[in-house]
Amino acid sequence: MKLTIIGSGYVGLTTGACFAEAGHHVVCVDNDEAKVASLLAGEIPIFEPGLEALVKKNVSAKRLRFTSSTEEGVDHGEVLFIAVPTPPQADGSVDLSFMEKVAREIAQYLTSYRVIVDKSTVPVKTGERVAHTIRRHAKPGVEFDVVSNPEFLREGSAVADLMKPDRIVIGGNSDRALALMQKIYEPFMAPVLVTDINSAELIKHAANSFLALKISYINALAEICEISGADVLKVAEGIGADKRIGRSFLNAGLGYGGSCFPKDIAAFIAISEQLGLPFNLLKEVQSINNRQIDRFLDAIREALWVLKDKKIAVWGLSFKPNTDDVRCSVAVTLVERLVAEGALVSAYDPKAMEKARELPFASKIQLSASALEAAQGAEVLVIATEWPEFASVDLAALREAMHTPLIFDGRNLLDPAAVRDFGFQYRGIGRGVVAERG
Repeated sequence: MKLTIIGSGYVGLTTGACFAEAGHHVVCVDNDEAKVASLLAGEIPIFEPGLEALVKKNVSAKRLRFTSSTEEGVDHGEVLFIAVPTPPQADGSVDLSFMEKVAREIAQYLTSYRVIVDKSTVPVKTGERVAHTIRRHAKPGVEFDVVSNPEFLREGSAVADLMKPDRIVIGGNSDRALALMQKIYEPFMAPVLVTDINSAELIKHAANSFLALKISYINALAEICEISGADVLKVAEGIGADKRIGRSFLNAGLGYGGSCFPKDIAAFIAISEQLGLPFNLLKEVQSINNRQIDRFLDAIREALWVLKDKKIAVWGLSFKPNTDDVRCSVAVTLVERLVAEGALVSAYDPKAMEKARELPFASKIQLSASALEAAQGAEVLVIATEWPEFASVDLAALREAMHTPLIFDGRNLLDPAAVRDFGFQYRGIGRGVVAERG
């Protein structure tokens, strides 16, 4: 099929590449001409395992191309996917100005039937507004349908998530549109859930909010574990073995971050309030998440007394491993707060160093070429992102490099007993007492 993706950011580019890999002919549209030029030159603006090879392969096969012309995109695609940013506003609600702008542009160029797909994460009832906007601005008599098709990709495994999805959600009320959508997804051999548009839009916010709830739940438990002398890893293993609960997203740490969870939880809270049904449970999820970094900093202050002029090594800047994305990264927030207190921060990340150079405080920290270089002369090592290479670090070399053998493991990545054998003091999340046991 001929498909168009409007918006060539993280979701749009990955979706377009995967659709092309499945055999569709895809045009990706973006209004950033510099980005389009880079993509045409084979330069991928983000790190995502497998994506670069997929883009180059399908560009070469002439199943994937890029343009800055919305008119060209509308003319090409039988189905038009809107994958533009939906950033948060100051009150947590979603800024839908990009969605509205694209809807108007699509309406301007519509000459025959098209399916317009809500791919961006949007508040419930957005599809109705998109349809209303297109109807108001399109030429009289032009037919179209609006469908919701939320994405469930995870940064770091997005290609696998899109090529082998655990479910595909399609929300719509037109048999004609639903038939085209199901044809698109036939090559993916995944279960398809067909709903109304409003239900499909709610599913994405509800799913991310539930996952954030699990993270905040285990982080609240971690605090109880620290006070009671229990080990949160063992507690998580015990409750996660219950198939009704599951072990995933029960990893205590510095809290959730990234471009999705903080935004989506804030948006769902705002949506519920606009509907007159305040979602107080999600407010507590937010509160617990925000408290994690405060508690972690309190523990570092307790160990060092004064942070000013103390060298602190931070391993990890991306919000999770296998991505270079530093947007809303808890690791970045942690560094920002350490810098504000006068700490001398040396930081390293396996993939996010280029993005780190664009951070507002980049000139105030040392960006190191390796994990051990960052730790050289440090009084504290903070593990802020759970990159696998940090788990396999040479502990003898690390002990020699550091000024003071003190590790604050914000992701419970290291084995407390192993690091203690090398003379380190260790503080994890929810397992501090276990780490200090002789």
